[in-house]
Amino acid sequence: MPRIIGLTGNIACGKTAVGHMLLELGAEKYIDADAVVHQLYQAGQPIAIKVGEVFGAAALAPDGSVDRKALGDIVFHDAEAMQRLEAIVHPAVGVALMSELATVSNAGIAIIDAVKLLEGGAGAFCQSKWLVICTEEQQLSRLMARNAFSEAEARARILAQPSVASRLPLVDEVIDNSGTLEDTRRQVSAAFERFCERYPG
Repeated sequence: MPRIIGLTGNIACGKTAVGHMLLELGAEKYIDADAVVHQLYQAGQPIAIKVGEVFGAAALAPDGSVDRKALGDIVFHDAEAMQRLEAIVHPAVGVALMSELATVSNAGIAIIDAVKLLEGGAGAFCQSKWLVICTEEQQLSRLMARNAFSEAEARARILAQPSVASRLPLVDEVIDNSGTLEDTRRQVSAAFERFCERYPG
C-alpha cells in the first residue's frame, strides 16, 4: 500500500493547487474525489439512478446523468437531504478510491483530495491529513468566478460545509492558502518534507 496524504478543506480553498504542488515535489498520483463523483453521476451509473430515485427527476439532466447544479440547489439548503446524498455517494467513492490507490506503487505517495475527507471515511486511508484554508472572501470570489454562482449561491455552499475550527483538531498539517502562491508553495514543501521524514518509503 502506498503512503497517502489526504487533502481537505472547504470549497474553493485551493486544494487542487496544493495537490499539483505535491506532484511536483514527488508524489506519484493525485486522486480528485470530486472527479470520482463526477464519473459516478454519469447516465446509467447505479449512483445516478439512485439519486434520481431519492431526489426525483429534478436532480437529473435530460440524458439521465445527475444535474450537479440542480442537486446542489436541493442539498445545500437542506442538511437532511445532504445526509441522504452522502449515504448514497460516500460508500461508492470509497470503493473507487481503493481501485485508484491499487495503481500506485508500494513505495509511492498518493494524494487524495476530498472536501469530505474527514466526514466521509476516506481519511481512514491516510497516514497524514492536511487542511487547506483561505479567507471566506477569497472563497466567495473564486466560487463566483469559477462556477458562475451568484453571491447567494456561493454563500449557501460555503455555509453548508464544516467550519475550519471543527476540523483543526482532526488534521496533521494546515496549509494557509490566503497569501501568495509562493507562500503556499513554501508551506507545502515544508509539510511534505516532514511527511517524508515521518513515513520514509
